[in-house]
Amino acid sequence: MVGRLIRNRAAVGTIGLVLIVALIGIFAPFIAPNDPYATDILNKFAGFSQQYPLGTDNLGRCILSRMIYGIRPTLGLAVLTMLGTIGLGALMGLLAGYFRGIVEEVIMRTVDVMLSFPSQIMVFAVVALLGISVQNVILANVFIKWAWYARMIRTGVMQYRDRNFVRFSRCIGTPESFILFRHLVPSIAADLAVLSSLDVGWAIINISTLSFLGLGVQAPTPEWGAMLSEAKNVLTSNPVQMLVPGIAVVILVAAFNLMGDALRDVLDPKEVQK
Repeated sequence: MVGRLIRNRAAVGTIGLVLIVALIGIFAPFIAPNDPYATDILNKFAGFSQQYPLGTDNLGRCILSRMIYGIRPTLGLAVLTMLGTIGLGALMGLLAGYFRGIVEEVIMRTVDVMLSFPSQIMVFAVVALLGISVQNVILANVFIKWAWYARMIRTGVMQYRDRNFVRFSRCIGTPESFILFRHLVPSIAADLAVLSSLDVGWAIINISTLSFLGLGVQAPTPEWGAMLSEAKNVLTSNPVQMLVPGIAVVILVAAFNLMGDALRDVLDPKEVQK
């Protein structure tokens, strides 16, 4: 498996890019050339220079430093959202796919109701109901998106619930929790890995969108979506202020989507058996 991963250039490249971005965000205080919160009105919209490699914004703040610090909320909140979404979706999908009957009916009818509403509109509604805060943004995204993953994971569980190794475990009286988490979860681990990587890209776009609309991360905290919102008023006069975070979002989301495709190829059972 490791050998197949190493031989897949797309997987190695995207994983490497994501790790580099994450490390830059973790060590932002040591990498950023300036204080991302320091303002200097007299030096606003400064051009590229040694002190300000990407110039300054409308308040004279270093764009590069804010980009580096912006990795933390942009990527960090997306990962937290992914963990919550996949965790809840996987649990509901496991229960529905394994126990069937009334448990499946209740869970899947709830999933049908959740999926009947446009996800983005529901996110806006939940945030508006709970209030504007980072915690509510994460809760809204998890609340709306788990249903889609529950349906996907239920389908995967149903492919394994009647396999011989699961039937044997039932016959010898193995606890249901052991079967769920020691047999079925490893069997769908590949699907979970692919869904997780794709979900992070979706979460980045969603969180950035909410921040752009003023419903997510609030100023003056540096976040790529919030930076886009601050730059929209000076798009024609100072396009760099909007282009830099915009391109960064596109590259990072594309990296996670390509990672999902690459992991799907690496973890494909048909390919593994070759």
